[in-house]
Amino acid sequence: MLPIRDSVPRLGRPTVTWTLIAINLAVFFYELSLPMPQLEALMLEYGLTPARYANPAWARSVGLDPENLWSFWTTMFLHGGWMHILGNMLSLWIFGGSLETRMGSVRFTLFYLVSGLAASLVHFGFNIDSAVPAVGASGAIAGVMGGYFLRFPRASVTVLFPILFIPLTFDVPAVLYLGFWFISQLFSGTLAILTPAAGGGIAWWAHIGGFVAGLVWVRLCMKQPISYSFFKRPAAAFRWQRPPY
Repeated sequence: MLPIRDSVPRLGRPTVTWTLIAINLAVFFYELSLPMPQLEALMLEYGLTPARYANPAWARSVGLDPENLWSFWTTMFLHGGWMHILGNMLSLWIFGGSLETRMGSVRFTLFYLVSGLAASLVHFGFNIDSAVPAVGASGAIAGVMGGYFLRFPRASVTVLFPILFIPLTFDVPAVLYLGFWFISQLFSGTLAILTPAAGGGIAWWAHIGGFVAGLVWVRLCMKQPISYSFFKRPAAAFRWQRPPY
């Protein structure tokens, strides 16, 4: 299921969300311009490689500075491919735009960066010996999704679901969509610990850490108290629709 929009009206221009999307796309196009050796060096230097900090001797042997902590932040502006960045930017647009216009641009910027840092720290803790760089904005965006989960419990999310090559759209409650997403990340992260070969190269625990950080951090960043009305279903929920052509 691919989310394509939400039911929350924007109360202004989500300029920080637009800016984050623009920065991520600019960095990605820069990545595309690099030959493979330089791209690998970029990912190693600015992606989050846990062994860089857990094993300083190894880090120095491959030309990394183990005292440079910037990669805990810079990793969230790198991506590994078209599907990776497009999926992340779509989620950031849907959930970040609604959250930013209620939170305010300054608070949202801090919220995003702190969620991304929390995601990096959790990934580091669960993959401390890994020499593989982790890249992507998904940890920070997971924080945005966690904040959205609490801030808009009565919202709905329109998702695209193809059945026999027919693209159908339908609305589901945001708490159901995001709750299922989080449980799937938790299941996959646990499975990756028990059977490392099943990890699939995805930083599951970065997603989990970011989402939990968003749940905690959103209450401190909102301008108004949050109302926890989870169980009143949106009027449009579960209504099947065929998209216009």
